[in-house]
Amino acid sequence: MSVSSSFLVGLPGSGKSTVGRQLARRLAQPFVDTDHVIEQRLGCSIREFFEREGEDRFRDIEAAVVDEFTQGPAAVLSTGGGSVLRPENRTHLHERGTVFYLKSTPEELFRRLRHDRNRPLLQVADPLQRLRDLFDARDPLYRSVAHFVIETGRPSVATLVNMIVMQLELGHSASVLPASPGQSSR
Repeated sequence: MSVSSSFLVGLPGSGKSTVGRQLARRLAQPFVDTDHVIEQRLGCSIREFFEREGEDRFRDIEAAVVDEFTQGPAAVLSTGGGSVLRPENRTHLHERGTVFYLKSTPEELFRRLRHDRNRPLLQVADPLQRLRDLFDARDPLYRSVAHFVIETGRPSVATLVNMIVMQLELGHSASVLPASPGQSSR
């Protein structure tokens, strides 16, 4: 297997950090969560920074972190859900490693995130509708940057990691993997 970097993209709550940590262990590579790097550098939570400085300023910092860590040594990189909004981030991710889009439905994400108060974009009156809007806006961007689309559905984290490792070993591109092969989607 090659020693290139693997980058995980997807909506908030799609499992990028959880899958990324296990994938990094499996590949014996460092794990980097861009949101954690940003919070360490800012000295405050992303939510606080969003409220104080606004989304545009946050995206500037995020773009610098994505640029830096996509150029570094081989690693597994979990990106923030909105990292694909900037064209330069999409270019850096797609050209500097293998990108996996962890695709989850808005309804699935809502079940996972409905009690999470630390995600600034979901602190709205109707978070499910917000997730649907984010999905509609970002799904085409995630697909455009991804080498592989992994539908998260209900498989375990270990199964998702196995699916990613299999794709890395096979080296195919533009693949779509169903969440649970041979089973109904119920």
